[in-house]
Amino acid sequence: MPASADQPRKDEMDDRITELVDDLANWDGMKRQAARKTLVQIGTPAIGALIEALGSDHTVVRWEAAKALGVIGDLAAAPALTAAMNDSDFGVRWLAAEGLIELRGRGLAPLLEALMEHPGARWLWESAHHVFKVLADEGFAYLLAPVLDALGRNRSPEEISLAARRVLFELRRQEQSGGK
Repeated sequence: MPASADQPRKDEMDDRITELVDDLANWDGMKRQAARKTLVQIGTPAIGALIEALGSDHTVVRWEAAKALGVIGDLAAAPALTAAMNDSDFGVRWLAAEGLIELRGRGLAPLLEALMEHPGARWLWESAHHVFKVLADEGFAYLLAPVLDALGRNRSPEEISLAARRVLFELRRQEQSGGK
């Protein structure tokens, strides 16, 4: 019987999260901000709904969702934040990049994979350059140098993809050897 007692709580939480995500589209900025802050407090259970909100037709909803996901700082959001780094709105791209920066090195793999898969995505390049530059300044320069160089010199999509592949290979090699 305890499993069924937990079910209404989960349903209530899901309903509350849906209501809060709907409030991210509210015309009242204070209500949007309150909804975002509450979603951040909810944390991990809200991630799926926030990821879905990144696909909204409304820029303000995508902006609020990217900001919330960045503050929550859960690795599960890294692929969605990476995809949002190619959003048509600069503010959404910036917040998605800032969210990946908050994940530090843990968010690098999805970003490198995206650069390999979408070598012609200019907005993604610009956002990725920002992420890599900040992380390089925070101690990841040794790892990120090839991709930073390719992005900084505005190389061809093929060269950027190849540099991302090299860095991803090295990142995975380091992860397998325990970070050495």
